[in-house]
Amino acid sequence: MSTSAIRPKRVSSASRSAPSENDGLGVESVEPRRAAAVLSGFNGTRRVPPPVNEPIKSYGPGSPERAELKNRLKSMSAERIDIPLIIGGAEIRSGDVAQSVMPHKHRHVLADWHRASAEHVDLAVKSAQQAAREWANWAWEDRAAVFLKAAELLATKWRATLNAATMLGQSKTAFQAEIDSACELIDFWRFNPHYAQSLYDEQPLSDRTMWNQLDYRPLEGFVYAVTPFNFTSIAGNLPTAPALMGNTVIWKPASSAMLSAYYIMKLLEEAGLPPGVINFVPGDPGMISDKLLAHRDLAGVHFTGSTAVFNSMWKTIGASMSRYKSYPRIVGETGGKDFIVAHRSADPAALSVAIARGGFEYQGQKCSAASRVYIPESIWPEVRDRTVAIMKDIRMGDVTDFRNFMGAVIDKKAFTKISEYLEHGRKNATVVAGGVARGESGYFIEPTLIETKDPAYRLLCEEIFGPVVTAHVYPDAKWAETLKIVDETSPYALTGAVFGTDRQAIREAALALRNAAGNFYVNDKPTGAVVGQQPFGGARGSGTNDKAGSKLNLVRWISPRSVKETFSPPVDYRYPFMQEE
Repeated sequence: MSTSAIRPKRVSSASRSAPSENDGLGVESVEPRRAAAVLSGFNGTRRVPPPVNEPIKSYGPGSPERAELKNRLKSMSAERIDIPLIIGGAEIRSGDVAQSVMPHKHRHVLADWHRASAEHVDLAVKSAQQAAREWANWAWEDRAAVFLKAAELLATKWRATLNAATMLGQSKTAFQAEIDSACELIDFWRFNPHYAQSLYDEQPLSDRTMWNQLDYRPLEGFVYAVTPFNFTSIAGNLPTAPALMGNTVIWKPASSAMLSAYYIMKLLEEAGLPPGVINFVPGDPGMISDKLLAHRDLAGVHFTGSTAVFNSMWKTIGASMSRYKSYPRIVGETGGKDFIVAHRSADPAALSVAIARGGFEYQGQKCSAASRVYIPESIWPEVRDRTVAIMKDIRMGDVTDFRNFMGAVIDKKAFTKISEYLEHGRKNATVVAGGVARGESGYFIEPTLIETKDPAYRLLCEEIFGPVVTAHVYPDAKWAETLKIVDETSPYALTGAVFGTDRQAIREAALALRNAAGNFYVNDKPTGAVVGQQPFGGARGSGTNDKAGSKLNLVRWISPRSVKETFSPPVDYRYPFMQEE
């Protein structure tokens, strides 16, 4: 099928301005179609295909994937699509619209998307409750089949569309989009069914007198999925991981990543996801959260975003416990102040590349991005000069120009915040390279390296979420003291890396920093976790560490029931010890 088959129809400005006559809010307005489960009259234990990580395409000159992606970028740049709510399988247009723009060309509108009202949120809850009656009782293999189909669709005809949407709407380069919106999301949809199968295989001991079983039920109620702008794969995984385990979901996508989120939803529909299993509800996050976190049937929250927002949600849930039917599962991955610490035995060339890639890829807008580095005095001059040389060679601009290594930061709010940190660095530290912000046509922040002598300096402690790396240069003899500083400087504990060839130093760092990072790297940048290889998540102020891309995450979306069947039940209440001597 050609890519034109999955392009939304153009919508005139008149039809975007108000709801259509079929956009009612009542449950009766939702198309009453139901996707019946595959009748599972199979004997034998069914197995999902063995998962394999999706190969990363190169997009090199002359490659077919490069030509296809270039064509899709061109066609999507010429479109202005209309993005509705999708509740119970029905497209709903509220008439209250906002725009999705290109961060690197912020006057270019890609889409108009409709905001949900409070009534739409109520409708989404009803749709999730209705869909749960059937979806929760599907054979797990039939649920898995939907996501395995989605993985294959994404690996083939949907790949260019979702990558292009991520590039245009979130300003990722072709490579950053490929490893995210293609490979990682495909991996989630292939590996999660494998982990689900492994989980369902776990059964308790039995003997000849009894049969003990575990019934892996979904949670009782709906799951609220809140997804971020920076990873399309996370936007795809947060609603689908609970859905795989039999839950129904209300999904609030990030307003600054609406284009790719909408295409994920349409892809899932093509893969056979029944109406109401995942309800796509963009809109005001405060209003939506206030409604859903107060609902009696809230069963869980699957969240990626800021620590402050997650803390607020947790506080709200904690204060509302008497209201809920059951204890909601709270799963979140939040902020990071990720580090690289180098021993004097570190290779300066490898360390410099790790700083540049770890700190500046995707404009530093990864929760795992390196933003603080600790370098010994003896190798700092070489590391500094090598890193600056890389930074001078980096091209930044429109991501449709494949020569660019960096695009723009996501929006004006981020641009303003990062610019303020740059100004603070100019006044209170040393800007080694970069430090320039240009927002006339796109939200561009140059890759920036700052040096400070103060290990408690603000830019070493606070999350910036931009292409700003701050270096603290320490005396070689203070290795142990520096490890203590690294561990205690930040409230976060997401990712971190140690560089060195001295094995004893590596061991010391791994022990001293054991709780400082949920994903710890040795002689590698602290970004780039791969599903099935490095399960991802951190603790402390970085979240609940439930490891997306592993069985540990799926465990949070089930409520097991123990079932004991006795083959020969006793017919006398008395026990042997009660008999007379």
